[in-house]
Amino acid sequence: QVQLVESGGGLVQPGGSLRLSCTASDPLFCMFHDAYWYRQTPGKQRERVAVFSIRGNTNYADSVKGRFTITKDGAKSTVYLQMNNLKPDDTAVYYCNGGQMWGQGTQVTVSS
Repeated sequence: QVQLVESGGGLVQPGGSLRLSCTASDPLFCMFHDAYWYRQTPGKQRERVAVFSIRGNTNYADSVKGRFTITKDGAKSTVYLQMNNLKPDDTAVYYCNGGQMWGQGTQVTVSS
């Protein structure tokens, strides 16, 4: 069974940066599935923040455009989310998703 494992979350000051990683247990997984990053904050609906399609196209939520970048390393079966100029409103649990599979989530907290 394919599993997605995330890492890279943590505490960062406003204006700082983090890079999240999502690695699939199947080395071919990223070849056949679009990859997504979502975030969830208690009391708010889950938000899709970034997409990397198998066609190589990317898309971003308006709230993160210009600050976040999704990339993929197919050789490592890993999708990344580079998060720059972080704001307190970016605080959330971030999840990767693809092929009906979800990662365990990684907490990102932006606070001074």
